[in-house]
Amino acid sequence: MEAYVVEWLGFLGRWFHMIAGIAWIGASFYFIWLDSHLRAPRDADEAERLGIGGEVWALHGGGFYRAQKFAVAPPALPEPLHWFKWEAYTTWLSGMFLLGLVFYLGADVYLLDRAVADLSRPAAVAIGLAFLAGGWLVYDLLCRSPLGAREPLLAAAMLALCALAAYALTNLFSGRGAFIHFGAMLGTIMAANVYFVIMPGQRAMVKASVEGRTPDPSHAARGKQRSVHNTYFTLPVLFTMISNHHALFTNARHAWLVLVAIALAGVFIRLFFTFRHRGIAKPSFWAIGIALLAAVFVALAPRGAGPAAGAATFADVKAIVDLRCAGCHAATPTFAGFAAAPKNVLLDTGERILAQAQRVHQQTVVLKAMPIANLTQMTDEERAKVDAWFRGGAKQD
Repeated sequence: MEAYVVEWLGFLGRWFHMIAGIAWIGASFYFIWLDSHLRAPRDADEAERLGIGGEVWALHGGGFYRAQKFAVAPPALPEPLHWFKWEAYTTWLSGMFLLGLVFYLGADVYLLDRAVADLSRPAAVAIGLAFLAGGWLVYDLLCRSPLGAREPLLAAAMLALCALAAYALTNLFSGRGAFIHFGAMLGTIMAANVYFVIMPGQRAMVKASVEGRTPDPSHAARGKQRSVHNTYFTLPVLFTMISNHHALFTNARHAWLVLVAIALAGVFIRLFFTFRHRGIAKPSFWAIGIALLAAVFVALAPRGAGPAAGAATFADVKAIVDLRCAGCHAATPTFAGFAAAPKNVLLDTGERILAQAQRVHQQTVVLKAMPIANLTQMTDEERAKVDAWFRGGAKQD
């Protein structure tokens, strides 16, 4: 029953996290687009009288819209005034719930890899949380330092910080655990930007307007900077969210380089679109992003199999699968913590093993992603037997 409840909690947590994330990223993308498309107001008298800095006319869903942005603040604040914060908070909170449920509660399965680092569960959890908090603190200090006023240098420092974090994480955790903590670190930075910088600045601007004072424009500048940073973090974070379904990346020999390269590709692709919104053609950004993805594709491409091991029979392979795989991949899993077979892959009969022969070979031999965290201790000799059987035609005896 415990595994069943955890399965439901994971489903509900992921669903809510996805909904909240769509709302947050959608709002972020829209306001970046909006800022990039602001034009001088058509009514100059109105603009001067109200202090309007720019406006956008748009058509959507059968209606015309006119969005205006004030240079600093309107003469009087209207009611209601909509704030955009709960999208960020609920995305982060639901993400932390999933991190705790999947990677901390199930640390032995998803977070720890004794072949990488011999960590206890408490130590691994503490290290993971330290990366989340430490990433934000270092990033925030960089933004508040003189580098904060020089975006290219700040970007270079952030790239170095992220590369260092990726290298450290992949040398502490399993591939899955490392990638998800890298994304969680960036997600924590994004949410902390909203909570510690953007929202306090907006509250200060509202307070100044209510009290009849001119709001300090530095609050708007800092908020805009952090908001732009957040939009560049979104594609790397989304990649880490789906990376757990792709052992090709998380189990790569130099996984940290793969992580940095694909995350950086996401940044350049997002840069291309943000500049395009401003009417500035920057095809080089798009080209760099695609080139990085192509480089990873080439680097991870199979190099051709080596000489096959001695002949192996289907009976040999079935015995290995029964011992190492069928505990999870069965109609009724017997391995603790699994209420259903992962991805509905069933290997509890000979017919099912034959039907899944290519997947078994891919996951246990090519990627060595299964058994997950090698919980059942599949040996290299057993993997060699699976390889020999598959390359011999994957036939039944």
